[in-house]
Amino acid sequence: MLIKWGLGIGIPLICILLYKIILRVFFGLVIVPEDRIGLVTKKFKLVGRQSLPEGRIIATGGEAGFQAQTLAPGVYFRKWFWQYDITFQPFTVIPTGKIGLVLARDGAELETGAILARKVPSDSFQDAEAFLRNGGRKGRQTAIMTPGSYRINTFLFEVEVTDMISIPDNTVGIVTTMEGKPLEDGKIAGKIIGDHNKFQDADLFLTNGGYKGLQEQVILAGSYFFNPWFVRVESVKMTEIPIGYVGVVISYVGEDGPDLSGVEFKHGNIVAKGYKGVWAEPLGPGKYPVNPYILKVELVPTTNLVLNWANARSEAHQLDKNLSTITVRSKDGFPFNLDVAQIIHIPATEAPKVIARFGNMVNLVSQVLEPTIGNYFRNSAQGSDVIAFLGTRKERQEAARTHIGSVLEQYNVNGVDTLIGDIVPPESLMKTLTDRKIAEEQKVTYETQKLAQETRQSLEKETAIADIQKEIVKADQGVLIAERIADASVKKATGDANSVRLQAKADADKIEWLAKADAAKIAMMGNAEAEKILAVGKSSAESYKLAVDAMGGNNFTQLKVMEAIGEQHIKIMPDILVNGGDGSGGTIAGLLGLQLLEQVRANSKNSGEASR
Repeated sequence: MLIKWGLGIGIPLICILLYKIILRVFFGLVIVPEDRIGLVTKKFKLVGRQSLPEGRIIATGGEAGFQAQTLAPGVYFRKWFWQYDITFQPFTVIPTGKIGLVLARDGAELETGAILARKVPSDSFQDAEAFLRNGGRKGRQTAIMTPGSYRINTFLFEVEVTDMISIPDNTVGIVTTMEGKPLEDGKIAGKIIGDHNKFQDADLFLTNGGYKGLQEQVILAGSYFFNPWFVRVESVKMTEIPIGYVGVVISYVGEDGPDLSGVEFKHGNIVAKGYKGVWAEPLGPGKYPVNPYILKVELVPTTNLVLNWANARSEAHQLDKNLSTITVRSKDGFPFNLDVAQIIHIPATEAPKVIARFGNMVNLVSQVLEPTIGNYFRNSAQGSDVIAFLGTRKERQEAARTHIGSVLEQYNVNGVDTLIGDIVPPESLMKTLTDRKIAEEQKVTYETQKLAQETRQSLEKETAIADIQKEIVKADQGVLIAERIADASVKKATGDANSVRLQAKADADKIEWLAKADAAKIAMMGNAEAEKILAVGKSSAESYKLAVDAMGGNNFTQLKVMEAIGEQHIKIMPDILVNGGDGSGGTIAGLLGLQLLEQVRANSKNSGEASR
């Protein structure tokens, strides 16, 4: 009972725990997860052919071995473990920015000379059986796998993940293919083929007859799904034509086109764009996606170009870096150095002819300009001595410009101007010239000084004559002035006389009238004074009469005497009085009286004169 119960519980429990093994053993069940594929290896075949055809490693007809058909995610029965070995394989993932290169381990043999197997329908290599049945070939495949997830049978295919190819800005991609038809004899690059998505579809390129090797077509900037087993891409800078230049294109590919240079030009063919040779139409300033392996662009300046034959100077274009100062020898055997600058101009329309003739600008300088200018000045110097050469520099420069310009016209170049720079004569000659020049200058100085002395003498003579002439003129002017003064004096005297005469007459008249006036005045004054005196006298007389009557005659007289003595301050007493012994005043008194009387009389006389 216990055994039954154990079996009843144990068997189902074992089945639950070991269901995968049971299903795998008894039903041949295989479960492929959703992120995997099943790679099938068949161990044996019960009936029929067991082995694979010779050279094959992948079975497509049920043969024993690696099976072409894979198991997608899902459930499969009858895949008995004793007959089939199932290997789970993750999906093949190609990340963004990458591509997958496919190598087939099985398939038909590659064609003779081919290195890549052409694309066949196989659902992007996910259907291995279709790949083999449709004639897929072993080896490296032209087709690539773009970013994504793929169910790849890794028994048949090996996938190598690599980077996409990018062409940077301002660059151009030069393409070389490793597969295609061999280049024709005389060709260096494959012709431009029709649409093949810029070499990203190798099979379309090959189907359209693409050539192996260097390609004329270039690739511009961007990212591309290039199969590196099919193409090799080299990035080079775009060709830039600066302002002031043109680019003359020399093509090494193309058909031979008709010559456009004309009958007179016999130095090479000038052809139209797209043909082999020098293109008649140059490229203007700008950037161009030029394949430098099949096209060569020679820059030709269209502005005035200066070339210096001088040791210490070179222009930025460096075309004159190998030019040096010209050493010439004069007629009298002196060597000396000469710096020369040549200005040229190449018209844009003439640039292709210049390149067709010389190949580049460096050859133009070395083959034409350098020998032409050097020989001209050497020949010119040999026909003249150093002194004459130095003295005729301007004329020689003009002659050089004319001669060199005519020579350059034969080479489609315009000679704008020829300039003579520094001329360095020999040191010994320079010393001789310096001494001679100093002597000449001294001679000129002496002659100048002599002339200055002569001029000074002449100046002094003329100055003396001028001074004498000044005195003569002064004397003449003095005489003239004296005459004028005399005439003025006579006229002044005459005027004065007339004036005196008139003044005298006027004075006489004046005096006469004044005299008459004075006479009248005096008369009137005399009459008035007389009347006054008379009145005073009458008054005094009347007064004296009354006084005499009142005082008496003697007393009145003494009073008047005393008034006079007081008014005249007359001393009546001497400073020293001498008198006699008797004390009387007889003698002295008499003298004093006499003296007093004389003083009174004198005063009275003076008063009378004053009154008159």
